[in-house]
Amino acid sequence: MAQNKNALIRYKTIDKCLQNYNRNWTLDDLIEACSDALYEYEGRDINVSKRTVQLDIQMMRSDKLGYNAPIEVYDRKYYRYADPEYSITDIPLTENDMNVLSETVEMLKQFKDFSLFSELGGIIQRLEDKVYSEKTHQSAIIHLDKNENLKGLEYLDTLYQAILKKIVLKIEYQSFTARNPSEFVFHPFILKEFNNRWFLVGKPNAKKNQPIVTLALDRIVSIDYDLNIPYDDIGFNGDEYYKNTIGVTVLNDDQIQEVVLKIDHSNAPYVLTKPFHHSQEIIEKRENGDIILRMQVHLNFELERLILGFGDAIEVRKPNSLRKRIRKKLENALKNYHR
Repeated sequence: MAQNKNALIRYKTIDKCLQNYNRNWTLDDLIEACSDALYEYEGRDINVSKRTVQLDIQMMRSDKLGYNAPIEVYDRKYYRYADPEYSITDIPLTENDMNVLSETVEMLKQFKDFSLFSELGGIIQRLEDKVYSEKTHQSAIIHLDKNENLKGLEYLDTLYQAILKKIVLKIEYQSFTARNPSEFVFHPFILKEFNNRWFLVGKPNAKKNQPIVTLALDRIVSIDYDLNIPYDDIGFNGDEYYKNTIGVTVLNDDQIQEVVLKIDHSNAPYVLTKPFHHSQEIIEKRENGDIILRMQVHLNFELERLILGFGDAIEVRKPNSLRKRIRKKLENALKNYHR
């Protein structure tokens, strides 16, 4: 059991003891009560020292946890609350506490598709009830972009459990270019979210040279477990795999190139505060506010979409192959406005 959880159990035990005015509580009595409570929760004896309980009392008296418990010593040996009605469980929430809890609830609710958070459901509901019983209902201050109607979200937990338990899958999948769905064996490694879409990353089978594949959850038709096939645990590292990539399309190493971009002065602050990639570095700042930057990335579809999204505010300087592709796409886009 985590130490902070042990401490919370001790605080609640001391609190319960000090509310009982029908008994005189010595330090030894509180130590014994804490030991009994921890044994009940942990199922084994845990040594609670005199120093530990003294520090607990000191912590409860302070405002570090917001308790400010009025614990007093009388007759030089007994402990009690100076206020018989006091309890650490009845501390009113401050306005800041309620705002923080309210936003925390909203963020936790974004992960309701995962069974990992299912046990939090009741806690979140109680927390939400507590918050809104003490404050006027208001809309969330933090708004997370999530498309509830996105196809494939219903598979999130099934895939999460398969990865967690290292289970091979049989997936029926239909890409945008395929006329009909195909079924294949798949070894799932990680789930990845990008641009409000979810992807499954893994290998179609256990062949050593089989490349890593990324599947869009919204293109999955069906999923089933296959417990007869051993899971191919290659120790996949998502951070390492995507280190040279913007988005989810990872290409061969020969597609990792130095990309040099010129950003106009009006958009430079956005690129400086939200870099395109961790390898991004500024190689020139011009007097008019324009900047030149470079980065080492795969020349993939997501990079092109990112560049095109800036329209005339960005210019590809290098490599020439990327410059030509972006120019061609912009020329084709311009033709749409000549009709």
